[in-house]
Amino acid sequence: MAAQARKGGISLPERRNPKKEDDGVIAKLAQSEIVIRGKQAANDAAFVTKKLMKSTGKAAWIAGTSFLILVVPLIIAMDREQQLNELELQQANILGAAPPQK
Repeated sequence: MAAQARKGGISLPERRNPKKEDDGVIAKLAQSEIVIRGKQAANDAAFVTKKLMKSTGKAAWIAGTSFLILVVPLIIAMDREQQLNELELQQANILGAAPPQK
């Protein structure tokens, strides 16, 4: 063993009685049709969930940017108009004139 140079790590001794994969109950259960179909269903569900999350994220991005571009300027303009109306009403009250009719 000393003559063989190994790079990094440690070497573990080999098992004395390695088990065959087909011998155990767990191995037989893992190869059953129900387990195989269950794994496939889980894989399909994960795939669909991943695709749904991607498309939901894209839709949220589109909705958010559209809201910022289209609706926020409208809200700001409406707020400015409201402030202007309040200012005109205050000036009319200070001067004692009748409030402007629109």
